[in-house]
Amino acid sequence: MNRRDFLRTRAHTETQDLQLPASAPPNGGLAAYTGAWTENEVIHLLKRTMFGATRADIDYFKTKSMQQSVNELLNPVAALPDPPVKEYVSTADATVLSGTTWVNDNNADGTLNSLRRASFKKWWMGVMINQDRSVREKMAMFWHNHFATETTEVGNAQIVYNHHTLLRSSSLGNFKALTKAVTLDPAILIYLNGQLNTNKAPDENYGRELQELFCCGKGPDSQYTEGDVKAAAQVLTGWRIDANTLGPYFTPGRHDTSNKQFSAFYGNTIIQGKTGPTAGDDEINALLDMIFATQETAKYICRRLYRWFVYYDIDSTVETDIIVPLANIMRSNNYE
Repeated sequence: MNRRDFLRTRAHTETQDLQLPASAPPNGGLAAYTGAWTENEVIHLLKRTMFGATRADIDYFKTKSMQQSVNELLNPVAALPDPPVKEYVSTADATVLSGTTWVNDNNADGTLNSLRRASFKKWWMGVMINQDRSVREKMAMFWHNHFATETTEVGNAQIVYNHHTLLRSSSLGNFKALTKAVTLDPAILIYLNGQLNTNKAPDENYGRELQELFCCGKGPDSQYTEGDVKAAAQVLTGWRIDANTLGPYFTPGRHDTSNKQFSAFYGNTIIQGKTGPTAGDDEINALLDMIFATQETAKYICRRLYRWFVYYDIDSTVETDIIVPLANIMRSNNYE
């Protein structure tokens, strides 16, 4: 399966092919719940916000009010988990001792990176199983599904781990800021060809997915055009990955300095072409300001969150009573 099929399959499955057991859709809008708060409601809340709940988790939250429980779930106090350690056998990283972490050891050996990617996956499963009492792990998984990559395509296990850490550490933060960070994240630069996108050979992969899968979605109200995809690709030219630090850097000579014209969907915005060492960052900021100014971006991410936490089907009532007002709240809070 190629990358585009992989990304499209996720979006298609979420919206069209779900064959789930019939169950009653939720009722009501955004009004605060005022019903019973018994063990059944505690279990329901924990199943939605965590990867299941232990008896100890249930008993703990039974001693809290509903508001206290929600506050604790949304404000994790536990530190981020310790990184994965070397539990494989390899002579390619002899300086990394067994039982110590490999995440700071830059090594390009292909076989070793395969072992490390497997180590990462086992570690992540352990983190989910041993989750803290918060929504953080469920949100980390949400963002992994949203900003989807494939570890085998990314290759370098350090980059895979760093991408994962970005999503977890930002999981309850600002959506716009996270999108900016993801745009320049080496895992995405590799997976969606951002590091190959230049003024002489523009690559539209990320410019398309940024709008279609990450921000605006597809639908009758998402009227961005092919011209918008091409213009976004031009904005995003010039970024590469440092082989030593594994971080992104900007090369002005590979950047398209022309003005970028966008469609009526974006108010016929023109992003002025820039030159110099800050041109790439300046134009990305302008691009994201433009995209996040649309109502559709807020509605799209609210629909994704609703399907992840509440119910797979969004009918006209849910759209009117939940999605639209929730999107308005998100925009008024600058996507926080």
